[in-house]
Amino acid sequence: MSKQLFVFDLDFTLWDAGGLWCDCTTPPYRRVNGYVKDAQNRIIQLYPDVWDIIRLLRQKDRQIAIASRTEQPAWARQILELLELRQWFDYEEIFPDRKISHLQNIQQRSGIPYSQMVFFDDEQRNIADVSSMGITSEWVQHGISRQLVEKYL
Repeated sequence: MSKQLFVFDLDFTLWDAGGLWCDCTTPPYRRVNGYVKDAQNRIIQLYPDVWDIIRLLRQKDRQIAIASRTEQPAWARQILELLELRQWFDYEEIFPDRKISHLQNIQQRSGIPYSQMVFFDDEQRNIADVSSMGITSEWVQHGISRQLVEKYL
């Protein structure tokens, strides 16, 4: 059996950027008490279960990826760095395009078949696109939770 791969969107899935998408925030960013603030003092913070999920997936020897459609990929990467999260991901696709492109790139780089991937996103259009590829997809309504992830282990 192939290795399982868990793929996460960023905005409103792994983090809340003060009710905005990260490309609507204002750099420069700075780390403050475990979260990030932008130039307007908007708080960008991970949802409460994110670190627990990362630890759980690593303990279970699962691979982890990011698939984010953003107009400001460098900003998203900087926020990931400041949150000390970026190094935990095996694959990272952050650029302005459909999630289908992100997942195709991840599949090519990882060699993991779509049938062994689980995708989490807050937007129904992305869930529909990715599900059409044969990828198990979960709609995230209020930020990622351990309970949502555990269903697929």
